[in-house]
Amino acid sequence: MKTKKIPMRMCVGCGEMKPKKELIRIVTDSEGNVSVDLTGKKAGRGAYICKSTDCLTKAGKSKRFKVTDEVMAQLKAALENE
Repeated sequence: MKTKKIPMRMCVGCGEMKPKKELIRIVTDSEGNVSVDLTGKKAGRGAYICKSTDCLTKAGKSKRFKVTDEVMAQLKAALENE
């Protein structure tokens, strides 16, 4: 029997490869709006981040991950609900 392939994604904060379901996706749509995608199915360009506050602070300081304060607040709320 075949084993099912698990999609892996890299966290923007720590740079580790983890299964897609263990990460939170941040999406930029075609109009430039940035939002948190908890389902992982929204259309647009996405970045992934671990479900930890350490990775969120590292990602906030990096040049690869630029988001507004509103999106950062949404991410913090999503992390608190986990």
